Amino acid sequence: MIVVPLGTSSAAPTLTRHLSATAFVNQGYILLFDCGEGTQLRLQQCRLKHSRIEAIFITHLHGDHYFGLMGLLSSMALARRTARLVIVAPEALSRLVHLLPGIREEELPFPVEYVPLREGMAKAVVYDRPDLYVEARAVDHRVFSVGYRVQEKPRPPRIDAARARMLGVTDYTDFVALKRGQAVQGSHAQMVTPEEVLIPGSAPRAFAYVVDTRPCEGAVQLARNATLLMHEATFSEALRKRAHDTAHSTARQAAMVAKRAGARRLLLCHFSSRYRELDTLVAEARAVFEPAEAAEELRSYPLEPYADES
Repeated sequence: MIVVPLGTSSAAPTLTRHLSATAFVNQGYILLFDCGEGTQLRLQQCRLKHSRIEAIFITHLHGDHYFGLMGLLSSMALARRTARLVIVAPEALSRLVHLLPGIREEELPFPVEYVPLREGMAKAVVYDRPDLYVEARAVDHRVFSVGYRVQEKPRPPRIDAARARMLGVTDYTDFVALKRGQAVQGSHAQMVTPEEVLIPGSAPRAFAYVVDTRPCEGAVQLARNATLLMHEATFSEALRKRAHDTAHSTARQAAMVAKRAGARRLLLCHFSSRYRELDTLVAEARAVFEPAEAAEELRSYPLEPYADES
């Protein structure tokens, strides 16, 4: 599980930062969170193929978070994609896309499944696959906006094969039975229980993506015990009032969300173009939550397993 920030700028691109988009990469597929202008170029620059994108999750309908979607869909069509694409977004997005020649649903060579999000929602599981699911929750912005949480599903326990053999378990069917939670008789004429040989599955990891919001309960719940929280830090504390008035967060407020939620690590993002350097924002965040840093575009951030995992 790897997170790759593709764009970290707020509202407008700069010479060094691009518009909001983040790739979540796992086992050969990609989940794309937001799709600001230029996203498909950023994917190419970090050698991520758009053919591997299974689903796209749009937080809200401000242009810096979805204007790149139209070009990306067009490129997918030109490449003769046939695999289904899921797009999770506020419900008006599908109507906007259907207005544009060339990428209307009936013109695309691949099926698109829209998962509409409606104002007034609290939370919902919006995408589900065997290894993980994605949850959406409403956050506090000037327009209807959501944050997302990628939650890994619990992994089954595995057998300590060496210990099982030491206890006299040699038959394959007995290994299967132990994994199912059944005791078996080993070759030493003693019963071997699952508790003696099973190693619990590693703790599930989670990635939370929270942008364009004031600090709010929805953000905290999305980030609860997250392995990695990516949270907007549009302004410094010197512009806290402006942050509130425009429904954004300061770096310190992002850190407070991370601390309250018990997140393991914080990546700051969605920076105002007024900040050429991000040292002030990082320092303000670290004063509250030490494992905070500014997201670097095109850098890979692995969701590391917990220390007690093998």
